[in-house]
Amino acid sequence: MTFIELYNRILKAEVEGNLDRELDSLGTYYYDPHHIDCLLHPEKCTPVWRLGDCSDCSDEDKELCAGRCLFEAITIDEKGNAAIDPDKCIGCAECLEKCRKNNLAERKDLIAALAAIKNADAPVYALVAPAFIGQFSKDVTPGKLRSAFKKLGFAGMVEVALFADILTLREALEFNRRVIHEEDFLLTSCCCPMWIALIRRIYKQYITHVPGSVSPMIACGRSIKKLEPGAITIFVGPCLAKKAEAREPDIRDAVDYVLTFDEVSQLFEVTGIDPAELDEDMRDHSSLGGRIYARTGGVSEAVSAAAERLSSGNSMPVRAIQANGIRECKALMQQLQEGKIRHNFIEGMGCVGGCVGGPRAIIDRELGRSNVDEYGKLAQFDTPIDNPYVIELLNRLGFEKVEDLLAEESMFTRDFS
Repeated sequence: MTFIELYNRILKAEVEGNLDRELDSLGTYYYDPHHIDCLLHPEKCTPVWRLGDCSDCSDEDKELCAGRCLFEAITIDEKGNAAIDPDKCIGCAECLEKCRKNNLAERKDLIAALAAIKNADAPVYALVAPAFIGQFSKDVTPGKLRSAFKKLGFAGMVEVALFADILTLREALEFNRRVIHEEDFLLTSCCCPMWIALIRRIYKQYITHVPGSVSPMIACGRSIKKLEPGAITIFVGPCLAKKAEAREPDIRDAVDYVLTFDEVSQLFEVTGIDPAELDEDMRDHSSLGGRIYARTGGVSEAVSAAAERLSSGNSMPVRAIQANGIRECKALMQQLQEGKIRHNFIEGMGCVGGCVGGPRAIIDRELGRSNVDEYGKLAQFDTPIDNPYVIELLNRLGFEKVEDLLAEESMFTRDFS
């Protein structure tokens, strides 16, 4: 039995409520028990793991596999198999794309997340990434998607773009506070775990230039859990690296499971739910600035507008530059080392196009970018400063004023040192 066949059978059994019976019936088939363990307990596994041995791979293939990882998470062990270091793998998905034998698989949280929804004695929320718009077809509006999640048993759907608004304010305040002279600069985006990992692991000397902000995903999860203690939070997005980010020791309190758009699309299929056929359940809380975080340049635009507004035009203007994809990010950091960068706001996105180009986005990244821009234009507010929902939420979370976001003990603050 192949891994995909095994996965599909267990998923179907979990949906139908007969998982135990299905697991008993698998005794008549050959399968790897490790695969079962990873499907039922994904928290034990790295974001990417090997399905079998690499005996069919040439030495050239093996070296190519190991060499593709910028984070040196893959080595070839004494048996000639690819070995993935759980402390180094960030889920960038580069190896998945390059493995010629399709012998690597991504971690799948869906079966465990479904079990958590069924057994929950507290509300379960879907936290959808800003790149979600149009991913499940052009007919699936945000309101219809919210209805679909509720039909699956979720208490509600929260757009993470609202928390991108909050992080925009925090990063704008950081910029105005720290970029005073021509030579000063910040490295962002807080929303991209690959970019942050690149700086923390390879370009450590620049970590002091990274604003100490959590990602919008973490901000959203922490906020929900503070307002509704015991709630279960399930992030939904195009990114495999988010699966690794959610398990980092200092922020693992925020998000319980991470699902990709692919996994959610498969869930709709196996449960027979067509979101396009459901009623609208619309909420409109995020600004244009928060919504465009999903594509390259969006963070720069949002922070630039907010920084100018917060300083009444008296701060250093934002001079932004962006890098598209992890290799371009590395090239940009090399230019920074060589003194060739004159910008003061350096935005890195680990995927080409930004989150809309993530490895588990369903639609083409150019269409994704267009959808995000159109959805941004529909927002009631251009910046988080204009957004009353942001201020109301901050007050509910205990922030009396926007400037309190810079407090070292803030739930939106992270220590990268």
